[in-house]
Amino acid sequence: MFQIGKTIISEEIIDNDFVCNLNACKGACCVDGEYGAPLDEDETEILVNIFSDVKPYLRPEGVEAIMEQGAFVKGEDGEWETPLVNKSECAYVIYSDTGIAKCGLEEAYNDGATQWKKPVSCHLYPVRTREYSEFTAVNYHKWEICDTACSLGKELKIPIYKFVKEALIRKFGKAWYAELEQVALENSKL
Repeated sequence: MFQIGKTIISEEIIDNDFVCNLNACKGACCVDGEYGAPLDEDETEILVNIFSDVKPYLRPEGVEAIMEQGAFVKGEDGEWETPLVNKSECAYVIYSDTGIAKCGLEEAYNDGATQWKKPVSCHLYPVRTREYSEFTAVNYHKWEICDTACSLGKELKIPIYKFVKEALIRKFGKAWYAELEQVALENSKL
């Protein structure tokens, strides 16, 4: 573990490689599991405000889940998360013609229908953050459905922190990321 500002970072994000391999996993992280995507407090209001713009991109069952449960829900752990369809699929999931799960929020953003890409937790994956009173923990979340992403990352030699660079900058800023790159560089010389 090492510290940058008020963050405590696991060395695993610089020591491990990762590149999403959607052709292999089919976007399983958006449809497998028992919880929705974690949401920051400010993201709950964003989801409410952009729903009418995102709705045309969503599947009927996703819209129905959002109408019944709300644009966001409080999870068992007391944290905010996206609602689910069938207790597993994120309500904002859509599918490509080839059956790959994709983010309806991101599709709306890509088309210019909204100015918000998607929850930062999704953008950061496989990095997970947790807020504590004195610091934010930044960790690597290992999940067997991402084994092909680990293999592809290793083949391409792309460490996790580089794969999620845009998301880390979105969450912590450019100066923070530059410091992370410096730590990674120093670590690689050891």
